[in-house]
Amino acid sequence: MDWLSNHYLEIFGALTGILYVVLEIRQSIWLWPVGLITSVIYIWVFFASKFYADMGLQTYYVLISIYGWYWWLKGGKKYDRESLPVTRASMKMAIILASVFLTLFAVLWYVLFSHTDSPVPMGDAFTTALSIVATWMLARKIIEHWMLWVIADLVSMGLYLYKGLYPTVGLFAVYTIMAVIGYREWRKAIMASPGSKSLTDFG
Repeated sequence: MDWLSNHYLEIFGALTGILYVVLEIRQSIWLWPVGLITSVIYIWVFFASKFYADMGLQTYYVLISIYGWYWWLKGGKKYDRESLPVTRASMKMAIILASVFLTLFAVLWYVLFSHTDSPVPMGDAFTTALSIVATWMLARKIIEHWMLWVIADLVSMGLYLYKGLYPTVGLFAVYTIMAVIGYREWRKAIMASPGSKSLTDFG
C-alpha cells in the first residue's frame, strides 16, 4: 500500500498512456485530449525522477497535442477529404526529419551532460529527440512514426528499469507491442485508401 500511495500518479499516467495508444491505433481523435492528461501527469513524474529531457518532452506533447488535434480535425481539406488520411513520408521528408533528429539529439545530449545531473544523458537525449520527431509525424498521420516508437520505447524501457520506474517499464513494454500492431493497422488503412500518397511538405 505504501508503494501504491507513492506511485499512484505514475500508475494513473501509465493507464491513460495505454488508452492513448489504443485510440491512436484506432485513429480516434480522442487520443489528443487523453494525451494532454497523460503528459501533464508525466511532467511531474519525470521531474521527480530527474529525467529532465523527458519532462521537457511532455511539455512539448501538450503543445503538439493541440497541433495534432487541429490537423486531425481540419487537415483532410488538404487532401479533399473529410478526415486526415494516413500517408507515407517521402524521401525528401525522411531526410529532413532525420536531420532534425540528429540536431536535437546532439543539442540535448550536450545540455544534459554539461548542465544537469541526469544519470543517463545520452539515452535521455536519444529517446527525447526521437519522440519529438515521431509525435510530429503522428500529428500529420505519417505511418512511419510507428517504427520510431518501437525504437524509442525499447530504449526507454532500459532507462526506466535503471531508475526503478517499474510501472512505466511495463507501460513501455505494452507501447512496443502496440506500436507493431499500430503499424499493421495503419498499413491496412493505406492499402484500402485509393490514391494514397507520400507527405512531401510541412505546410
